[in-house]
Amino acid sequence: MQLIIKNLNKQYGNGVHALNNVDLTIDKGMFGLLGPNGAGKSSLMRTLATLQNADSGTATLGDIDVLNNKDEVRKVLGYLPQEFGVYPRTSATDLLHHLAILKGFDKSNERKEMVNYLLQKVNLFEHRKKAVSSYSGGMRQRFGIAQCLIGSPKLVIVDEPTAGLDPGERNRFYNILSEIGEQTIVILSTHIVQDVRELCTNMAIMDKGKVLYSGTTDEALLQIKDRVYEKSVNKDELPQYQSEFKVISNKLVGGKPQIHVYSETPLNSGFTQAEETLEDVFFAKLNELV
Repeated sequence: MQLIIKNLNKQYGNGVHALNNVDLTIDKGMFGLLGPNGAGKSSLMRTLATLQNADSGTATLGDIDVLNNKDEVRKVLGYLPQEFGVYPRTSATDLLHHLAILKGFDKSNERKEMVNYLLQKVNLFEHRKKAVSSYSGGMRQRFGIAQCLIGSPKLVIVDEPTAGLDPGERNRFYNILSEIGEQTIVILSTHIVQDVRELCTNMAIMDKGKVLYSGTTDEALLQIKDRVYEKSVNKDELPQYQSEFKVISNKLVGGKPQIHVYSETPLNSGFTQAEETLEDVFFAKLNELV
């Protein structure tokens, strides 16, 4: 099954063109959607999750018209938004039962078996009687994945899922997402490059509503292979380097700025060749250097 998006457009009343002729083909597995805040990622996710209408274009999931057959999409969709609310004092078990009923699971025995399985899958079974509102951030995100998986969806969308998680919870979340991606289409929308590099084979980079790159992570790295150089500079030298070179990014290392520069020819003058990273690709695309 594929998710095929063609010429998708969405413009809001304030004039922001959130989606600008978006074309993507997404196969089963983990697909990373990278972009800064305001890139259009959440607009795309909300459109695919049937929460808002597009102005024009098409999106099909297998033989389902995503934009015009929303009820059919919702039957096979799992969605974890960036923030989601829960009922106060409602336990994880009760809330999953409630959500399963809303999805059409009327048989109590079948529903109970599924709820227990999902809670075990996300390692929350021993906390099943606690109110979800009392969960830590990581536990709540794992509960979010559990509710995503009700009914074995064919498309799972997760929007900025690891923001605020500690390293341990983040790793547990990665492992769960990887398992899901073996069976279904999983779209991971994030601005954290490491998430995409560690989890996804295929990816896209968006900015200002447009797709700047779509392909594999390895192909993305090949675009800048052997063309990234780094150098530590003084803070007052940054403007000069930015005017003379194609500076991809700069960050503090040991309290001193370290710049990454894109160059198709070898650089001397204290530059050393750096191992290209997906973060370099990301910033090079945003800065229109490649």
